[in-house]
Amino acid sequence: MSEIYVERIMSQLDVRKGEVLRSVEKRITQSQIQKYAEASGDFNPVHVDPVLAASSRFGGTIAHGMMVAAAISEAMTAGFGAYWMETGKLKIRFRAPVSPGDTINTFGKINRVIADESTTEVRCSVGVKKQTGESVITGEATVTLTQ
Repeated sequence: MSEIYVERIMSQLDVRKGEVLRSVEKRITQSQIQKYAEASGDFNPVHVDPVLAASSRFGGTIAHGMMVAAAISEAMTAGFGAYWMETGKLKIRFRAPVSPGDTINTFGKINRVIADESTTEVRCSVGVKKQTGESVITGEATVTLTQ
């Protein structure tokens, strides 16, 4: 990463405790779930077989948890750019399933900013909610900004 690029990003990243992160919204479809199954190799019937999944405790197919979690990474990339891609860490808990037809929205807030001479560590509470307001993923994201 060039020094000019780093200086530009650092000037754009005025991080403060309490700041709300940009939200990402996605509508989940069975087609997206199928494509994720193909990309990941995870063809668990609860994701890709509507007939079998209908008799499961979920009552139908559900999205892969990591497919839903990817929206958090998208939001963190929007907020922190290459810093997220190079230093980002994500610790999450899956709380509820997401079904085709659901709309998900990420949420996040900066909880802690720890700066020293050469780096700034930013800790954020993050998660994903369905259109009902139910949290389906919650957790913490950490990104280190270098100067």
